[in-house]
This record gives sequence, structure tokens and C-alpha cells, in this order.
Amino acid sequence: MPTFARPRVVVSKCLGFAACRWNGAAISDAFVRRLADHVTFCAVCPEMEIGLGCPRDPIRVVLADGERRLVQPATGRDVSAEMRAYASQALDAMGDVDGFLLKSRSPSCGIKDVKIYGGPDRDQPLARGEGFFGEAVLARFGHLPVEDERCLADPACRDRFLAGLLAAARK
Repeated sequence: MPTFARPRVVVSKCLGFAACRWNGAAISDAFVRRLADHVTFCAVCPEMEIGLGCPRDPIRVVLADGERRLVQPATGRDVSAEMRAYASQALDAMGDVDGFLLKSRSPSCGIKDVKIYGGPDRDQPLARGEGFFGEAVLARFGHLPVEDERCLADPACRDRFLAGLLAAARK
């Protein structure tokens, strides 16, 4: 039976590794638990890393003067610079990774379905897109498999992700 290199996967820490979501919760994901036997996970929580704490007031992506900002509406705090600096530093320090499994809809980790608002106190999103950390991951590591836990509920998406991980780990 052939042996395969063990892929190294960067994963959102809230996906079963720590109770670090904005509301103090963790998410139990069956696929992530099963995958743990076959990959080496490197768990990250960008929001905790920039000092937002847990639990914390939620943050959101807003458009301000045509620029995306990461703000905490309850406090008025803009953490855009901190998140961009963290993302750059963390991705520089990653070393060899074979893929990313990030939290869907997260204003930091989301890769495609993050609500983007017209202001911190607007109720309806203008669009959907990437979170700040997710955007940096896609810009730097877009050649690797990058998915969120919601997509991996789909068998075809899961198969593409796993095949991509194995291919990247064989490099």
C-alpha cells in the first residue's frame, strides 16, 4: 500500500480547536475531526491574534470611501491595519503549507461569502466577498487548495480539496 506525505493544513481555530468565536463558542465539524487523523493542522484565529479577546463584540467588513475596512460597530474601533499586519506576518511565517480550511462567512477568515456592508450601522449587506485574512491567503496561496467548512459539506468540493492537498503534499 502506498504511503503519502502528511499534508500541513492551516485551519481556523474555531473549527473545533478552541472556543474563540466572537460569542465564545467553538464549532464542532465532523469532517475536520476525521481529517485530523490524516493531516497536520496549524490552527489560527486572526481575531484573537490581534487582541480582540473572547467573547468580543462582532466585527464586520464595511466599505468606507471606496475602501474595505474591518470595524467593530459596537465600539467604533477600526482594526483594518492590525488585521493586515497580522495576516502579512503570519503568512510570512507559515513555512511550507499544503492548503487552508477556513471559517465561512467570517469577516477575518471567510474566502467568498463574507457580508460587506455600506457602513458599520447598516443592516443590509451591499455584497459578499472575502474577509481580511482570507483575502490575504488567496492572494498569497491561491495556487493551493483553499476552502471553507461549508463547501466541504459538498462531496465534489471535498474531493477536489482532498486531491489538491495530496498533490500539494507530494511536491
